Amino acid sequence: MSAAEVGTTSPGHAGPGPPGESPLVLAVDHLTKRYGSNTVVDDLSFRVEPGRVTGFLGPNGSGKSTTMKMLLGLAAAESGTATIGGQRYRDLADPARTVGAALESNAFHPGRTGRNHLRILADAVGFSTTRVDETIELVGLAHAADRNAGAYSLGMKQRLGLAAALLGDPPVLVLDEPGNGLDPQGVRTLRDQLRASAASGNTVLVSSHLLAEVEHLADDVVVINEGRLVASGALEDMQHAAALVRTPDVDQLVSALSDSGATTEHHERETVVVRGLSLEEVGERAFRAGVVIHELSAQAGSLEELFLGWTSTETPTQGGPPEPEPSRP
Repeated sequence: MSAAEVGTTSPGHAGPGPPGESPLVLAVDHLTKRYGSNTVVDDLSFRVEPGRVTGFLGPNGSGKSTTMKMLLGLAAAESGTATIGGQRYRDLADPARTVGAALESNAFHPGRTGRNHLRILADAVGFSTTRVDETIELVGLAHAADRNAGAYSLGMKQRLGLAAALLGDPPVLVLDEPGNGLDPQGVRTLRDQLRASAASGNTVLVSSHLLAEVEHLADDVVVINEGRLVASGALEDMQHAAALVRTPDVDQLVSALSDSGATTEHHERETVVVRGLSLEEVGERAFRAGVVIHELSAQAGSLEELFLGWTSTETPTQGGPPEPEPSRP
């Protein structure tokens, strides 16, 4: 049984020390991973705090899955560290009772029923089979629990993976694309489970390409591109961290802001969106430059707009674009 599978069955709130002794922060610190000449993760640093859902975002091949594997001890880093509550996964006193993980949608024997798959995982760490039945109900898999998992649809496989990750009510959840293939009800169930887990003080890291769903789910986001961090922080703050400026002097305004480090996007004929400066700073610079302002207000952008901006303006790594991430074993 793999480390990821064992990690999905962890009951209780055990961690590096007694419950409540050390917050189970996920800390990635200057992490680098190469496959041959391809740098998949490049000096990456971020933190995932307890009590919040953190969305882990990036284009295909950006290094998200590799980062999660290093966090769980399934891949070795060239340099840097990835820790859970200050310790590497393999050094945790009881990793199987600390981290619930789902990195693949097919991490089961296709000839076993969903229920038997969960029973085997529960038995591996001495957890009651009563919890298996409870978790099956929790994720909405009761109608298919006694079918062979190999015949499951993608959405049903995702529900089984979520059930495995939630089986022991672990204090840390690490989930890679858990919403893929889910129907609207399944997406809602997933969201409710992850929000409830975070509300109880747990640490939740979820990678996803479903940006509209991440807007409903995540408190924080970490965005990487070509293995590098391009943005991180509270989602609500980031969505409002732009100024909408309406002015007849667009070119003069852009020129006045050119040395400030801000980014500008010319939308409609007299409208500019400015990122990287507060409303006060934009107003003061416009005033000093003699720019007439007809409107200056906070601009709430969608996560999709922000994501495309973050990932399309990042400078490519030396040596050309990276190859796709290696397929998972």
